[in-house]
Amino acid sequence: MVMVLAGAFLLLVAALVMGSLRSVELPPYTPTPPAPGVVGDSLVGPALYTIDATNNSAWQRFDFDVNSLVTTGQGWDIGFHRNHVMAGPGAAIADLGAVPFDSVLEAPAEGYRPNGPGKWDSNPAVGKWYDYSLISHLLTSRRHIYAVRTADGHYAKIELINYYCMGVGTACLTFRYAYQGDGTRRLE
Repeated sequence: MVMVLAGAFLLLVAALVMGSLRSVELPPYTPTPPAPGVVGDSLVGPALYTIDATNNSAWQRFDFDVNSLVTTGQGWDIGFHRNHVMAGPGAAIADLGAVPFDSVLEAPAEGYRPNGPGKWDSNPAVGKWYDYSLISHLLTSRRHIYAVRTADGHYAKIELINYYCMGVGTACLTFRYAYQGDGTRRLE
């Protein structure tokens, strides 16, 4: 019995080592350069945006109103720090589940969750947006769709697609989104 357990343990260790030595092909995403522009009352998206969230000491902030990454001091709706996601001040997020992005035609009226109390807390609705593989040591998206209610009462839907990109490696989040600038919950 001891030999069987020892053999199983050695096989597990060998699988973990082999999985971590395998080279990973990075997806073709590259960080999107910030280019703020006023959205107005229009529907934006679906669109893809990639954010380099590798900075260990700062959140990268995205503002749907200007369709871009923004700097500190500006209003923002959703923030990214490595694998963490939080809603902007006064905003909240709802997990809509593993449904097709195009099937979400309207944001829900209720079910949004605010951020936790800590400065570095992920929003509880989107906190575990990924699966982690012990074999490959990679994060992969659970492909859930999340609704965002912004502080000014606008709505968006997002899907976190990837955690890796060319030229950056890890903590480079690509997400798909649609944002309604007219204040209604309609997202298609």
